[in-house]
Amino acid sequence: MHLSLRRTLPLATALLLASQSTWANLSESEIASEQAKLGNELTCIGAEKAGNADGSIPPFSGAWLGTPPGVQFGGVGSRHADPYAGEKPLFTITAQNMQEHVARLSDGQQALLKKYPDSYSIPVYPSHRDFRLEDYRCEQTRKNVGFAELEDGNMGVRAYKAGTPFPLPKNGDELLRNMLLPGYAHEEDAVYDQAVVYPDGQIAWGQLRMEILDQTSGEKDIGRPTHGIFAYSLTTILKPERQKGEVMLAHTYFNEAKNPQTAWIYNPGTRRVRQSPGFGFDMPLGVGGFRTIDDDRLFNGSPERYDWKLVGKRELYIPYNGYRLEAEGIKYANLLKTGSIDPGVMRYEAHRVWVLEATLKPGYRHQYAKRVLYIDEDSWQAVMADNYDAHGQLWRTNFLNSFYAYGAKIFHAGVTVYHDLVSGAYLADRLTQEIDAPRLNGDRLQPYMYTTEMLRQSGR
Repeated sequence: MHLSLRRTLPLATALLLASQSTWANLSESEIASEQAKLGNELTCIGAEKAGNADGSIPPFSGAWLGTPPGVQFGGVGSRHADPYAGEKPLFTITAQNMQEHVARLSDGQQALLKKYPDSYSIPVYPSHRDFRLEDYRCEQTRKNVGFAELEDGNMGVRAYKAGTPFPLPKNGDELLRNMLLPGYAHEEDAVYDQAVVYPDGQIAWGQLRMEILDQTSGEKDIGRPTHGIFAYSLTTILKPERQKGEVMLAHTYFNEAKNPQTAWIYNPGTRRVRQSPGFGFDMPLGVGGFRTIDDDRLFNGSPERYDWKLVGKRELYIPYNGYRLEAEGIKYANLLKTGSIDPGVMRYEAHRVWVLEATLKPGYRHQYAKRVLYIDEDSWQAVMADNYDAHGQLWRTNFLNSFYAYGAKIFHAGVTVYHDLVSGAYLADRLTQEIDAPRLNGDRLQPYMYTTEMLRQSGR
């Protein structure tokens, strides 16, 4: 399907697309002018403060930093209570009424409504823009204006850590870097359940332990230039039984040209560690093979196989403030419906998103010939993705339920769903409703834990 720009924000988009220069090419007066916009007509990280014309998207308030007033939060490892628990949907979009709302639906949402008219719907709630980031993130974003630049054929980025590199992106490569560096939790220490739900109702289960140490927003990282390792990760397979005990160690770098992502795998059968060449990209990860390694958070890793295009902005109904879906007590038996997770626990809101299109470069290989990513302007997180095959047909459509984590004071990736429109199956990832909640920004993870020697010891 063709992505029309007639529903973009014309003035803002035209201004952004008019110039293809990078921040580093701006004059001192231009830098001062761009910095002055941050915190005034724009939020401190570059979103438009104003609401939209019909009022369905409110002005940015940023009234809450951390736990909202009147909400109970128990600290690291606790569930996040829903600050909007008393609200009801304004309306619900179904296959029967979707034409009334098509201007604010992605291609993937339209495809799901058509394919699953009895099980997929979109409950639309009042929109909120109440949460803000910490002041140090604002300050580093301001400093990045005139400093941040892409390096080595757009394969790396120079920027101050903990800030948005390009708060007013002028091309697709800058927008991509904002999405890859949106401000993650410094530590993500979690066990996630996975479930592939097939059209006949059968479910294949998986479970992963994720130990991710981000090197952009730890106390010692703030304000330092990007250099070296961006993130460490350890992924341990707990289910299915045939893969139990496999451990994958990965080092991801700020500059993929100088330091390609490297990975090692521990095999419990042989008790040996081997390096994994060509790690990343469309290698499958998790049960069923319904998502690729670079599908995590809808896209991550090296950008080298695609040409990246900033298409514009749109107003869409996107998964947002997904606290209800993350609540303890939801049973998987009730959540995992045939064709779709239960739409009754989903929450969609009208928001502005950046549209980023990736087209596979000639001579490169990937399962997806084209990807379209929808990036929330207030968090720089990708919230939906449409992935196309080599024939230009929409193949997989994915969506991520984000929520603001009170203790970490960032937007965090919650339940993520990967729909395969050809097979009719879907993968529900990052499930924690029947197990412990993730621990964000604890104090357990340290760089010394992410060495091959420690990986060898993991099976002892």
